Amino acid sequence: MATLVEIAAQIVASHASSTPMTSDQLIFEIGKVHNALKNLEAGQSIEGTEEVKPTVTVKDAFKKSEVVCMVCGKGGFKTLARHLSTAHGMKPGEYKKQFGIPSKQALSAKNYSEARRKMAQDRGLADNLAKAREVRMANIEAKKGAPAKAAKAAKPAKQAKPAKPVAEAKPAKQAKAVKPPKVAKPRGPKAKTVA
Repeated sequence: MATLVEIAAQIVASHASSTPMTSDQLIFEIGKVHNALKNLEAGQSIEGTEEVKPTVTVKDAFKKSEVVCMVCGKGGFKTLARHLSTAHGMKPGEYKKQFGIPSKQALSAKNYSEARRKMAQDRGLADNLAKAREVRMANIEAKKGAPAKAAKAAKPAKQAKPAKPVAEAKPAKQAKAVKPPKVAKPRGPKAKTVA
């Protein structure tokens, strides 16, 4: 009969045949499956098992150009939110709590976060957000009884869009002649002629 380690190795090998894994990931998965099998053999539920900590540290998980999932060890992600929900059924808050990641830490690669921040600055999204907050606060104050003019004064002015190039003028279509409407014949009893 095969030992638990051999069974765990066979399970992980079949998983690794369809999913590329590093040697560290293989060792981690074998340990995780072995612990689950050992707990099942002892009659304990799998949910009550203590998970093996991944070999990757928090510092190593958040690299400059990619993020590594600390649950399965897969890497190459720009952001982890979608992977966590689809592959592991986890929310970002649960993930951060499980691995002791600070709540303000973004679950994305540093380059990706910086590129998104720069794009937002280039588009002026921070200014638009500040203006929207001012308008919202002014509307709240207006509902509380402040004069309505203050709320209107706080609205941001619309920015003018750049003018589009004017296309060549097309000749106007000639209007079709309008037919006069048909006049309805009066309905009623027909007069009978007597002969």
